[in-house]
Order: sequence, then structure tokens, then C-alpha cells
Amino acid sequence: MKQKSRIFSVFLTLTLAALACTSPLGGGETPASPDQVATIVASTVQALTPVGEAEETPEPEVEEPATLLPSSLYYLGNDSANLSQVFRMEKDGVTTRQLTFESDSVGSCDISPVDGSVVYVANNQMILIEADGSGRRVLVDGGPIDQNNPYQTSINSPVFSPDGQSIAYGMRGLNFYSLETGASNLVIENQWDDVGGGLFIPRELYWPEKYSPDGQKLLISLGYYEGASSAIYYPDGNALVRLNNAEGAMICCGDPVWTADSTALYSAFPHMGMFMSGMWKVDAATGDVTTLLPGDAGDGTFNFPTDAYLAPDGQLYFFLANYPLPDDFVQRSPYQLVRSAPDGVTSRTVLRPDNFQYLNEALWSPDADFVLVALAPIEDIYVGGRVEIIYLDGRPNVVLVPFAQRLKWGP
Repeated sequence: MKQKSRIFSVFLTLTLAALACTSPLGGGETPASPDQVATIVASTVQALTPVGEAEETPEPEVEEPATLLPSSLYYLGNDSANLSQVFRMEKDGVTTRQLTFESDSVGSCDISPVDGSVVYVANNQMILIEADGSGRRVLVDGGPIDQNNPYQTSINSPVFSPDGQSIAYGMRGLNFYSLETGASNLVIENQWDDVGGGLFIPRELYWPEKYSPDGQKLLISLGYYEGASSAIYYPDGNALVRLNNAEGAMICCGDPVWTADSTALYSAFPHMGMFMSGMWKVDAATGDVTTLLPGDAGDGTFNFPTDAYLAPDGQLYFFLANYPLPDDFVQRSPYQLVRSAPDGVTSRTVLRPDNFQYLNEALWSPDADFVLVALAPIEDIYVGGRVEIIYLDGRPNVVLVPFAQRLKWGP
């Protein structure tokens, strides 16, 4: 570097000398003025200045996108052909991508808690894709569905294990598919009554609902010809624990949630008809059911709870409607968002003044800071709806999607 500086100084000195003294033999040219010399020198210095020594302009800082959601959100939405497909929304609450492009509507799906891959059912096939929608492969092909006996041939309700290594699903009973080996194993077979003429009446059907956090237990549904219930299946021991309680044994069709330690689960059912409404706690080891909120409140009113969630703060969050049964059929209950002790009664408090009469679905944030709700556009729509963030601290609602269903968090 010092040698380059010396060369530059010598060159500059020679240049100045040449400019200051014009040869008398140069054809009568006049000597350059001092101002001209200064201009030429400045230009020469600029031309000889090494490029690397110029000041660098700092690049502008790129702001990270705002985070609205705790993780990516997966859901079923309609494509341009009005077919149900899987979509993923990023944590900014804006960026959305369609992941599936099936020729028939996607019926059910689940998300791997490990890598965000998606398993879903379409065209009576169980299909797996990567988190970005690539790598589509058919895991199980159920073939044509027998419309007279659809439960014998249809695939339903795929559920990832917490370690992402296997998928439980329903087809002729309860099955497990190993992603490592590609093998499928039927562990409990559906029970049928052959009534002749090629028709079969289901005596007891089995399909998966939700794994416990520790992966050691699987809540399954039991379907009957006229009714349904739940049970807890232990994959390691191939054991089935049925529910014990005359009322609680008919727990059905809600959206149960496991406790963090996997020892129990909460289930709430908001309708009355074939089943009684209410909210229950189930002991996973024994199947014993404790009624927290009976359907009949005993004071002339009835309880209609739904979407219970036991949060990390130890409090139970859920939606609840309570009113006397009118003479006319009530299609929509005026739900309120409440919080209570784990028994569902102690210190119960209404958290928002909103009336969630058109509530069809709810998905809680892991810390119970907010809940996503799918609100039906009209009274007679009972699946999906406009998805909004409802903050428990009273902040304004945020609309995420005009219409979606089967909301699920990704990893």
C-alpha cells in the first residue's frame, strides 16, 4: 500500500510540472492558468483514487414481517371451482398459499406437529404432501365407495402421532400407517350386522380423533347405528378403555382437548337431541367421567357449552349459553366467552360482551391470549364461516379469512 502511495505521489508531481511549464516549441499554445491546473489535478486525483477506498453506502435495514399468529394456520377453504382444498396462512396473518389441487373436495386433514406436512383425504385416498404442497404421494387408496355401505369402504379422519412417524385413520376400523415402513395395520375392526340383501348395519365403528400430548393415548370415536360415544386407545398395549358413566358414556361429536400432562381430557357438547348437552372431564387411565356442567342446570335453564380449552395458566376457557328451553326449536345458541376454574363453575367470568350466536368452530391460541372463531354467514350454515381473532383483553377483532373450516395450527 505504501509503494502505491509513493508511485501516486511521483505521478502527481510530474503531472503538475508538465502542466505548469508549457513547451515554447508547442505551436504557440499559452500556458495553463492556475485554475485550469487545479481542475485537471482534481480530475486526475479522482481518476487515480482506488475504488476500494470509496465510502460504502449502508444497505437499508429490512424489517421483519409483523407476527400476528403464534404459528402457521392451516384450514380448508374453497378454490375457484368451489372445491374444498387445504390452505396455509403464515404468521403475519396475511400471506396465504393453496397447498392442494385435488379434483374432488378434501374431506379431512391433519398437520404434522414436527415438519408441517399435511395428510388429507380426497377421492377416497389418503394423501401426504410436504408443508409447501410439494411431494404429493398417495399412502392408501380406498378405491370406489360402496354407496350402500359407505362405512365399509371409505377412508376418514387421518391423525398424525405427536412424533410425526405414524398416521392413525379410519377404514373398516382403526388403522395405523407407518411413514417409515409404508405399512398399514388394522388394529380394531368395525363390527357389523348383516341384514341381507348386501346391506350391513353398523354395530360399532372406530375412527381416531386426537392423540394425547405424550403420544401414548389416542381418543377415538365409537359409532353406532343410533348414537356414538368415545373411548381411549393405548397403541403400545393395544388396549381400549371405554368411558364409565351413564351420561358421560355418550360423549360425542364435540372437540375434546387433552390436558398438558395427558392424564385427562375435557369434552363439551352444545346441542340437545339424541345426546344431552354438557361438559365433562375424562380420566384417561380409568375412563371415569366427571360431569362439570350438566345439560339440565336444575333451575329451569339448560347449559350449552362448547370448545373448552384448559390453558397453561390452569384456567378453563370455553363458550357457554344458558337459557330456558323455549317452545320452538332454537337453531342458534347465544354463546358467551367465559373463563373459570378447571371445574367449569368456580370463578366463572364472562370475558367479552360479544354474542357468538353464529359460532361454528373455535381454535385457541396456545397461551389463550386469543381464540380464532369461524362465524357462519347465515343461520342455516353449520360448518365453517368468517374467521376472526377474538382477543381476550378486549382488543378489536381481526378478520383473517372470509370463509374457512377445520382450523389447525402448524408447527
